[in-house]
Amino acid sequence: MIVLGIEGTAHTFAVGIIEMTTNGMKILAEDKDVYKPKKGSGIHPTEAADHHRQASAEVLLGALDKSGKTFKDVDLVAYSAGPGLPPCLKATMEFAGKLAKSEKKALLAVNHCIAHIEIGRELTKASDPIVLYVSGGNTQVIGYAAERYRVFGETLDIPIGNAIDVFIRNTVGKYPGGPVMEELAKKGKYVELPYVVKGMDLSFSGIVTAALKRYKENSKLINDLCFSFQENCYAMLTEVTERAMAHTGKVECLLTGGVAASHRLQEMLETMCHERDAEFYVVPKKLAGDNAIMIAYTGWLGYKHGQKLVRRPNFYQKWRTDEVDVLWM
Repeated sequence: MIVLGIEGTAHTFAVGIIEMTTNGMKILAEDKDVYKPKKGSGIHPTEAADHHRQASAEVLLGALDKSGKTFKDVDLVAYSAGPGLPPCLKATMEFAGKLAKSEKKALLAVNHCIAHIEIGRELTKASDPIVLYVSGGNTQVIGYAAERYRVFGETLDIPIGNAIDVFIRNTVGKYPGGPVMEELAKKGKYVELPYVVKGMDLSFSGIVTAALKRYKENSKLINDLCFSFQENCYAMLTEVTERAMAHTGKVECLLTGGVAASHRLQEMLETMCHERDAEFYVVPKKLAGDNAIMIAYTGWLGYKHGQKLVRRPNFYQKWRTDEVDVLWM
């Protein structure tokens, strides 16, 4: 079965093509184009949506060309229906709907967060992990129970990826912030910043505010602030993840989402898992960020296990992880 996935929840517009066989998933191709905001600014949703509309046809043709397939070979189209930025979701939905209708292809809506989990499980072969899902738009500690993924803890304000981006964008003016912060942190030492865990939930906005205030007072502290920002935030994430593992008795931990590429976060979680005699898994870096392969694969999972096909395409800005029936677990 040939599945074409379309991702477009935020800054990335991507088309991925996979083939599902008796031996599992074979990745045939992916092509993408990333919206880059003006220097010093964040994502402008309307501009990002315009980018998606302009890039969509070329990205589709690029993916088909790389795969050696034509659209007639495709059996199923899956698209990221939420959560995300409404203008981007609308542009993606419209493109997917028109594409599927043009050749009368089956169409499925995919939850972006679930897709991050499932591509991680498939590629690492994790069975039933506690998932730490960290990205620019989401921060959640998740575990499967009673036919759904349940959220055991999450951010109360901004996601970790967004927090990092805001700090780096307003100090050194670069985007995305994760790789920049990790590099600067290598030369830093610890200075005090807030550490905010409230039960099983986390808060990052106060850390951003405090770090920016200290930077404005002394810009020479940038390395120390990056080091301390990482240490506090990643320790907070590790604490809540470990508590979820203790509560559920699960013995696997899966790190997924764009921030999963952070070596320091991986190191902290791996140490925690080692101390608990648990297995630690991290999604491969190539598929850690937003991508269309994960949309295609999760679309196939839903299709195989009886998810209803889309008749009238729609999108869902606040489609939570724990609102999706997980038919395949």
